[in-house]
Amino acid sequence: MFMTPGLALFYGGLVRAKNVLGIVMQSFVALALVSVLWVLVGYTLAFGPDRGLVVGGLNFLGLKGVGAAPSALAPTVPASAFMAFQLMFAIITPALITGAFAERMKFSGYLLFLGLWSVLVYAPLAHWVWGGGFLGANGLGAIDFAGGTVVHINAGVAALAAILYLGKRRGHGSRAFVPHNVPMVILGAGILWFGWFGFNAGSALSAGGLASSAFVATQLGAAAAVLGWLIPEWLQHGKATTIGAATGAVAGLVAITPASGYVGPLPAIAIGLAAGAVCYFAVGLKSRLGYDDSLDVVGVHMVGGILGALLTGVFASLAINPAGAAGGIAQLGRQAAAVGVTLVFSFTATWLILKVTDLLVGLRASEDDEEVGLDLSQHGEAAYAWTERVATPAGAAGDGAYVIRDGDREIEIPEVIFLETARRVLELSRAGNGEVARTGSE
Repeated sequence: MFMTPGLALFYGGLVRAKNVLGIVMQSFVALALVSVLWVLVGYTLAFGPDRGLVVGGLNFLGLKGVGAAPSALAPTVPASAFMAFQLMFAIITPALITGAFAERMKFSGYLLFLGLWSVLVYAPLAHWVWGGGFLGANGLGAIDFAGGTVVHINAGVAALAAILYLGKRRGHGSRAFVPHNVPMVILGAGILWFGWFGFNAGSALSAGGLASSAFVATQLGAAAAVLGWLIPEWLQHGKATTIGAATGAVAGLVAITPASGYVGPLPAIAIGLAAGAVCYFAVGLKSRLGYDDSLDVVGVHMVGGILGALLTGVFASLAINPAGAAGGIAQLGRQAAAVGVTLVFSFTATWLILKVTDLLVGLRASEDDEEVGLDLSQHGEAAYAWTERVATPAGAAGDGAYVIRDGDREIEIPEVIFLETARRVLELSRAGNGEVARTGSE
């Protein structure tokens, strides 16, 4: 579970200061909404008794019959523990998508999208790969130890659908959108790296040799990817950046996820090096291709997930995991087919969910709300003390007020006046000299 707050910090540092709480809230609320939906219906659709290799039956609706006894899919642990473990995957997958449309989606639209996507996209795909469906051992024979297809390709291609549907942030291409807090990015990446050991090694479902092997592969994949990212970055720009190191680590963790329980140390290093370099160049292409992937979800998770899934088919070893598969042309073909199915299904289903959500409650924040920032416009809060929302006495104008700090002085402004003034400034700037001049990270 700690990975999701880690993701919130990682993403939170990468956005502008006026949107920190917006992106953090999108991750945090996934912990709440997806947990409830998983218990009610998501778990049974993903891991209930198979129905036609397509979806799980409704036997476990509301966790009926899910208790201390182990399940057929996880005979080494109680069914309730397996359910809770899989819930963590279900939570973080849609949270990953939020980095792509950061700074421009309404909170109400996100909530509806989150609920629909977790039930209609994540749960079926989890069943296809892990729950006895047509992509896994009972069907095609593709292997995915901890979520290369189910989590990362799925989230990455859904992110692509979302950014194409929503369009670019206002001002994209005409102003620099710089991360507002790099130490926060590093802290978030470190928490993700730590949590990924549970993500991957935990997928062995027992504390034994396979879990140990997956742990080592995870560490080496991430470590090698940091180098794989920093080397071309340094050669191209003459600097090795902190954000590059953090992003490279995440790219390596993504790519090693499907392979972690099937490969040894040297293949893990090879996968990590390849992931760091390939994802670095993939992220660099977005400016040429003209799409606005705010926090590089497509370049890291979709591209990294595809690379990892394919290389799993190359390097998988029965000596590491006798329940897996032997790498080779045949297994590479199975992996490629699973990748293709995931891309087509997730993109199409995500687009339809976006369309329905847009029709029902709307998705895109208004121009004024986007300029003011999602923290204030969607949540009525500010992340930092230079602007602070406080309560006002009964009968005061508006629902609250904002305190503007200027040295030792504090100026309290009623909420309605504060927001109306901000909007008026934006209107005047557009009517006059165009965009308001900006410094820092807004």
